[in-house]
Amino acid sequence: MLDTDQTMLLRLMICSNHKSNHINSSQIQIKSQPSKSNHLARVVTCSPRSSQSSSHNLLQHLHWLPIKHRINFKIANITFRTLQSSQPVYLRSILHTHHSTRSLRLSNTNLSCAPFVRTSFGSRSFSVAAPKIWNPLPPALRMCTSHDTFRHQLKTHYFQQAFQPT
Repeated sequence: MLDTDQTMLLRLMICSNHKSNHINSSQIQIKSQPSKSNHLARVVTCSPRSSQSSSHNLLQHLHWLPIKHRINFKIANITFRTLQSSQPVYLRSILHTHHSTRSLRLSNTNLSCAPFVRTSFGSRSFSVAAPKIWNPLPPALRMCTSHDTFRHQLKTHYFQQAFQPT
């Protein structure tokens, strides 16, 4: 059981993590987040900083995704909901699906097209980031029809990527 100080720290860090997990996070912001996430994992598991277990192992034990994968998870989840329900309209209007004029094997794989951008700031927009994250997903994942099934399989996919034994 967490004491009052640990509970307050936990709430503060969770709020801090949620505020900074958005599409336009710069690389500097993303690099500073793992230390917060690692510290939060140590607080939750009550493991001292000097313990032998690495933060990577703690995240795996808690079944938490690393920051980079968590951001990709959120963007893929929003993309799925937008493509499935066409809601919200303002996001659906900036996502363009790939339509082939010929009958090919790839014609119904549910791919998105990313617009050309000239700046790094433009590459962080949803219309560019969503297809870059959506298209490399396995076809079976992109073709899911249930939101719950998609979320479960997506987290499993990113968890396997993040904690794959090397």
